Amino acid sequence: MLLTRPEPDSRRFAALLPEMRAVIAPILRIVPVAHDAARLAAAEGLVFTSGHAVAAAGPGRGRLAICVGARTAQVAAAAGFATQSGNGFAESLIPLIEAASVPLIHPHGRHLAKRLPVEGMVVYDQQAQALNDAARALLRGAAPVILPLFSPRSARLVAAAAAGARAPRWPVAISPAALAQWDGPAQRSAVAASPDLQGMADAVRALAAEEQS
Repeated sequence: MLLTRPEPDSRRFAALLPEMRAVIAPILRIVPVAHDAARLAAAEGLVFTSGHAVAAAGPGRGRLAICVGARTAQVAAAAGFATQSGNGFAESLIPLIEAASVPLIHPHGRHLAKRLPVEGMVVYDQQAQALNDAARALLRGAAPVILPLFSPRSARLVAAAAAGARAPRWPVAISPAALAQWDGPAQRSAVAASPDLQGMADAVRALAAEEQS
């Protein structure tokens, strides 16, 4: 299994699949960018579509945080926000945004999969980087490599980085939209039943079980 999220996220996911060998090779690097930190710290409510944006918003102080899913809500709650959570898809946040009783700001990355009907502010960049030596060695092998894909952009980047690899590639996507951006060979593939870490782990485990059977 080749994990290409930032290292802390990849290690968290690998812990859900202790029976599998995991190589970690982040394809993206999260880099903070200059933004109006005082305005975010004073905002009455925030919308978080990634846990990476939470630190940029300042202390929660019980402020409302509408979060895309359970993991992001967990990060926001730990920072002191009063959280509401969607089902993992950005679309699920729209009713929560419309029902909010306070003005909202959406701090997010430079590369945004879906724009929401709320003011946005870029607070970090997701910079592409090359796969490391361990990942390249894995892809040169003959054994199938499972590739968990957590966003459309990472699907495009991983497909390009793995172009020409010898190993059979088995993408496992968090959504149909992410799988649609996989532009490479896929001897087998899967989409998670739910857009969260557990859904992805279940899909990876099921795909691996198919090979063993």
